[in-house]
Amino acid sequence: MIKAVVFDLDGTLLDTSRDIAKVLNDALCEFGLSELPLEQVIKIVGGGAEKLVKQAVDKEVDYKKVLKVFCEKYANNGNGLTSFYDGEEEILQKLSARGIKMAILTNKPHRATMAVFAKFLAKFGFCEVLGQTEYYPVKPDPASLFAILSKMNVNANDCVFVGDGETDVQTARNAGMRCVSALWGYRSKDELKAAGAEEFAENFADLYDKICG
Repeated sequence: MIKAVVFDLDGTLLDTSRDIAKVLNDALCEFGLSELPLEQVIKIVGGGAEKLVKQAVDKEVDYKKVLKVFCEKYANNGNGLTSFYDGEEEILQKLSARGIKMAILTNKPHRATMAVFAKFLAKFGFCEVLGQTEYYPVKPDPASLFAILSKMNVNANDCVFVGDGETDVQTARNAGMRCVSALWGYRSKDELKAAGAEEFAENFADLYDKICG
């Protein structure tokens, strides 16, 4: 029986792509760099802020300076362009009502994670929320996932990892955990299959059936 679900955030629990693109382009503009279209930003989301910015800037530019501006702007951007996915709120309420523990593990910087969590997700009873910090390496290293499982007092065999990206598939595999890949996010089914994904959910109702069915 599944006792807990650990969710990725960007592209899984929230469509944050437009806010990420806006803040990234604002940071790039401060350094006189070319903006990126939303479609290109989506392709490079998922590996954490440092990897995102490093891929977005010209090689001759000190990406760490851009990264600092991006992180500051993103933590304070207000998340006005972020939205839920269809049917999500009802399913999160149903999972909580069943007594299934829920947590969030993301490569988004922790300060920005908590800001968007407070605005959209705090009401659903998540018991653990962890973004990128200095204390753990980013996904797909499983150390942060193991820390969350320990805090929830749940074994990997009793938990499902839900994410929309290749990194999430790899994280779950590295932790020896079942993974359900979300097809409403930022990667196609073919891309997820290439990363090793074997189980998929078309929408949140489908996800609920796979967790509780």
